[in-house]
Amino acid sequence: GPELTDIIAALVSMGCLAALLRFWRPREVWQFAHESAATAQAAQPRRVMGGSDLPARGVAAGRSPLDVADPPSRIVRAFSMYIVLVLVILIGQMGNLPWWSGHPVGDVKTALASPANITADFKCGNPGFKLCPQPWIGPDPAKDRQAFKFPYWSFYWPGTYTLDKKGQPVSVVLSEKPIVAKEAPYNNPFNWDFLAAAGTLVLFASIVAFVVMRLAGARLNFFTVYARTVRQLALPIVTISFILGIAYVMNFSGMTSSLAIAFSKTGLLFPFVSAFLGWLGVFLTGSDTSSNTLFGPLQAQTAQQLHNVSPILTAGTNSSGGVMGKMISPQNLSVGAAGVNKVGSEGEIFRRVIGYSLILTSAMGILAMIEAYVIPGIVPPTP
Repeated sequence: GPELTDIIAALVSMGCLAALLRFWRPREVWQFAHESAATAQAAQPRRVMGGSDLPARGVAAGRSPLDVADPPSRIVRAFSMYIVLVLVILIGQMGNLPWWSGHPVGDVKTALASPANITADFKCGNPGFKLCPQPWIGPDPAKDRQAFKFPYWSFYWPGTYTLDKKGQPVSVVLSEKPIVAKEAPYNNPFNWDFLAAAGTLVLFASIVAFVVMRLAGARLNFFTVYARTVRQLALPIVTISFILGIAYVMNFSGMTSSLAIAFSKTGLLFPFVSAFLGWLGVFLTGSDTSSNTLFGPLQAQTAQQLHNVSPILTAGTNSSGGVMGKMISPQNLSVGAAGVNKVGSEGEIFRRVIGYSLILTSAMGILAMIEAYVIPGIVPPTP
């Protein structure tokens, strides 16, 4: 699935960086304070953002720490956290494995009769998941969609639906012309995937990584680290929650559809504009996921208005362009500055990276234009 693309791209990038450092090394190495004291003869701090100095972290003289080879055990420990994260996400997102189900390998019918692995159990209760249609907790989704279910709960938010003659919820929000050819209910249920959500899998990976590090002798307190992380990300968590709420309001109120009609006037340039919409979304929210939630429906609906542009391409461009907005997002600037004890230097960081952000976003827009009009066959067909 798409997760595999993300993971492979990240691993290839890490490999390329490791290969580059085999042939190129920076003239000046910056370290944490406890590392510089052990590996540098003298520290030479230099002027940095905001006009102040970092405390004794520049290494300009003496033996470079890069000349000191790390022992294999330390390298393995450093990469083990990434390995754990990759494995947990891959396992959490993988599909049915017939040879785990206890049925004959070649017999597809019997192999699909029951969940093949624990990740299938994670999705129990999803109406479209035939491997495990019944939730662990809660009634049959086909009979009562609104009642609480675990581990997967898909329901209509109170006030947005009414019950039909069969007792099934029907959205009271309508899609109208010119967005659709005929007036129809706008179905936008709230899906709560408790166990198989990407964030939950990352939490699972952190627990596994903690166990691995403790077995390796590291002195860590999981709950202390978790509490510090929550405190550090408290403001971004609240911000993202409000942004997700705004996205639902925009979708239900028709603002997204109205904007789609307006942006369709850009015509042939819309694939280029798509990248900057994603860029703007991440700048506002600090999260590519939130940007996709906020502007993803807009991108798809605008492409449908244009008819000659793939909704898949514009939605993908929204996500790709959004990545280029990470470096200028106020939330990310705050977290990054706090991480290096440079609180208050966010403005200086912004001025230094805004140019790169605009150039890279423009490059993504040009790439989207090429994929839309020069090599459209590279884009998967719309289902």
